[in-house]
Amino acid sequence: MSNTADKAYEGFTAEERAAMKDHAQEMKKSARRSSKAEKAAEALRDALAKIAEMEDSDRAMAERVHAVITANAPALAPTTWYGMPAYALDGKVVCHFQPAKKFKTRYASLGFSDVAKLDDGTMWPVAFALAEITPEVEARIAELVKQAAS
Repeated sequence: MSNTADKAYEGFTAEERAAMKDHAQEMKKSARRSSKAEKAAEALRDALAKIAEMEDSDRAMAERVHAVITANAPALAPTTWYGMPAYALDGKVVCHFQPAKKFKTRYASLGFSDVAKLDDGTMWPVAFALAEITPEVEARIAELVKQAAS
């Protein structure tokens, strides 16, 4: 039996530190003076660039998620959040795609913030594991983002 006192807290992982650096860059970009249209175009480019950087399986899922969200919830604006593709409503992130490789997890996920209007009683999911994007999964994502953006 190991003693937990022997294990020292080593702080954030390299992946967590990288995500925080990404977020700091995102905040600096959003603070720059430019028109709303220029900021939106840059945010879209950044989100698409993050998707393009992903490994094959994550990239394929992220591309499908992006297509479903933009087709079904046009009020959600593509952006980035902690270095991940995200979608915002009135400047507040509603949902994001987390690739499996980003934090070395078993599967990618689609997460929703508290801004998303997915409330259902006293307990509801705020993240969904994505093992594969099937037509049924696309339909469920469409349903969720429509509700989240309403």
